[in-house]
Formats: sequence, structure tokens, C-alpha cells
Amino acid sequence: MAVEVGKVVKDFTLPNQNGEQISLSDFRGKNVVLYFYPKDMTPGCTTQACDFRDQHESFGKLNAVILGVSPDPAERHQKFIDKHDLPFELLADEEHKLADEFDVWKLKKNFGKEYYGVERSTFIIDKEGILQKEYRKVKVAGHVEDALTYVKENLH
Repeated sequence: MAVEVGKVVKDFTLPNQNGEQISLSDFRGKNVVLYFYPKDMTPGCTTQACDFRDQHESFGKLNAVILGVSPDPAERHQKFIDKHDLPFELLADEEHKLADEFDVWKLKKNFGKEYYGVERSTFIIDKEGILQKEYRKVKVAGHVEDALTYVKENLH
């Protein structure tokens, strides 16, 4: 396993929706809510992104930034942001290297077909870059509130 709770998360750099290179180390001194999701514009991913959007201010008051990651290209991320007024950055992990690093690139089954894709997961990284909490195989309903509660109660 590449990432481990209680350990420093290795720095990474990916392009955001504007093609700018964003690194985890850019956010040192802030808590980071890093969430992996399968695909822009799909129903579950849209609900989750809008839930994070609706709680964005609450996370901000707790010195936490939200970063979404999927294999979609930057241009598609920008359309997703524009369509749903998302106030946070989406990172393009087209080669799923970061998804591999976090062990969320998995063999999935849907309607009898097998394929590789992102397993919906969230990782909460503290101001020093240490992984404090992981949520794997996330169910969308109630998840953002759970993550917000964790940050509120555990990271100051």
C-alpha cells in the first residue's frame, strides 16, 4: 500500500482544470480533503461534487481545501466546474498514476462487464501533509457531512 494513515503523503503534481500544475505541497499549512471520483458529469459524481460545493465554505472556515481527482482531462473538468459552479479545483489524473498511488484504481464490474476505474474514495491530509483519515468505497449520501465532521472534530 502506497499511502498509509499516520504517514506523510508523498508530494504529487497534476494539472487542474486550467492546465496549471498543482502540487500537494502548495497546500502545506492547510488541511486537504482529497477526493477521487470515477467520472465528470455522471449522476453520483455530480451529487458528490455539489455536496462538496455546498459545504465548501464550511471546510474553508476549518482551514481545509477540497481537491477532486478523476481520470477525466482538464477540459472536461472545466465544463463540469462551469456547469455546477464548483468552487474548488479538479485535478486531471489521466494516466491514473495518483489513483494507483492511493490504491483506488480497481477492477470494477458493471452490467456483466469488467473494466478498470476509480473506486470513490476520500483522503484527509493535515497541515503537515500527514494522512489522517481515509474513506474507501464511499457511498455518496452523507459522505461530505462525515468528512466535514471529521475535519471539525480532529484537525484544528
